[in-house]
Amino acid sequence: MRRQEHDGGDECLQDDSCGAYKMTAVALIEQVKLLPPEELEHLDILERKDSSSPVKKLVYLTGTDSSSPVRVNGTTRFNLFTGNQTFAERENSFQVSETVSVHCGFFNENGGFRIKDEDKKFMQSCQVVVSTCAFGGGDNLYQPIGMSKASTQKVCYVAFWDDVTLATQEAEGHKIGENGYIGKWRIVVVKNLPFVDQRLNGKIPKMLSHRLFPEAKYSIWVDSKSQFRRDPLGVLDALLWRTNSVLAISEHGARSSVYDEAKAVVKKHKATPEEVEVQINQYRHDKLPEDKRFNGKKALCEASVIVMEHTPLTNLFMCLWFNEVVRYTSRDQLSFPYVFWRLKGLKKVNTFPVCTRKDLVNSMGHVRKAKPLV
Repeated sequence: MRRQEHDGGDECLQDDSCGAYKMTAVALIEQVKLLPPEELEHLDILERKDSSSPVKKLVYLTGTDSSSPVRVNGTTRFNLFTGNQTFAERENSFQVSETVSVHCGFFNENGGFRIKDEDKKFMQSCQVVVSTCAFGGGDNLYQPIGMSKASTQKVCYVAFWDDVTLATQEAEGHKIGENGYIGKWRIVVVKNLPFVDQRLNGKIPKMLSHRLFPEAKYSIWVDSKSQFRRDPLGVLDALLWRTNSVLAISEHGARSSVYDEAKAVVKKHKATPEEVEVQINQYRHDKLPEDKRFNGKKALCEASVIVMEHTPLTNLFMCLWFNEVVRYTSRDQLSFPYVFWRLKGLKKVNTFPVCTRKDLVNSMGHVRKAKPLV
């Protein structure tokens, strides 16, 4: 099977490999087939209450946190936005109980990632959201396609930009309308990004949608290099509701072992050998299996599309995942299987084949390299 390496550093199987997936996963692919267009028009947002969930309430830690930053491998990426999570606090955060206190960004009001009040008000009105982001001038904005008329009335599309991306897009003639939109996307311009590394800034809308959209019941994350091409409510129905799942994410196209992925990350210069070694040594110490599987499928995933129901348990998972990419490397493929493995209560996860992801989005590739904050 041929592989294609994208600018983002992830290896994905090309289209000619999808036949292999179809031969081994016909039942799953049939299961995620979208409803006919006429049925999509009458699809309502499903209200679900899971009384069996071991986590009932999350408490997000906040404070002034004037203590010295916690250092990992001689450096730190903790700041006023993240709070200084100690290793003991990290360990405690994986302990499932009815009420869990956890670091989950937005630790201090002076920590950055500031959003205008009118944008916050809009975001608080969203029950279902499709979101993306481009910081540092990054990628162009690709208009979603394939949605039903019902979805356009029930689903928010939100793109997070910073001032650099705003200036870059305006220079190319893409200006925000007086209503705050470009096409279907509501543009939210974020001020005072908390990290120098734009990859980490991008993890905030990617992993903390439950913090940004506190009233949302469901969210779909789409990387900026992709064009979302399916009906959002239909995707929720296919990947979550009909499979009785609370989280859906694509299997990794090339590997199944975290440890093999770590070698690939170093080989492609996506992180330094030193920082990867610190992370992987910790995971080995904690006895993370070489080839972690979930219901016979890969736990090593590719997170360019994340479909999620906002429950206390899934929200906790995303907080823990975010904390790992802050503590160690920003390559979220390395930390996903570990958090999945540690958080024992999260069972209803749909890890779908690569072909399903290819059916959800058109991969456009990265247009330009994001400029770091200086």
